[in-house]
Amino acid sequence: MSTSTAVVNPVLRVAPAAPAEAAAYFRASLVFHADVSDVAAALAADGDPGFVVLDSRSTEAWDQGHIPGAVHLPTALIPEQAEQLLDKNVPVVTYCWGPGCNGATRSALALAELGYQVKEMLGGFEYWAREGFGFETWEGAERRDADPLTAPVGAENCGC
Repeated sequence: MSTSTAVVNPVLRVAPAAPAEAAAYFRASLVFHADVSDVAAALAADGDPGFVVLDSRSTEAWDQGHIPGAVHLPTALIPEQAEQLLDKNVPVVTYCWGPGCNGATRSALALAELGYQVKEMLGGFEYWAREGFGFETWEGAERRDADPLTAPVGAENCGC
């Protein structure tokens, strides 16, 4: 007599959500997040992008590099300084170092608790630089070549 053990597919061990549940989840994700390419495109377009970008890192990190035009407001200072630097009628897009850092999430939470409309920029400053977008340092403007693992070489966007 032979016994066999069914191999469980690790991807489908937990079944996918029903389509309506999945749509609600992914719609909610887009409500809370923006990606680097979309932020860069909105900032590069003529006119007001309709939001302000907020760098929630330390002064030392800001000096190493930040998105041009961003507001610098470290997370710890949000409760006491946000109202002096930000308009509650203008959505805020927060960023920190990168995907391994939850500083942008903490700053988004702090701002939301104060009554601001807020989104978190996925990828943070790391992916801004890796995708080849210009940034400013204490020494001036810089730009790196796009990393082909994060952005298509020679194209304006990824097409997604």
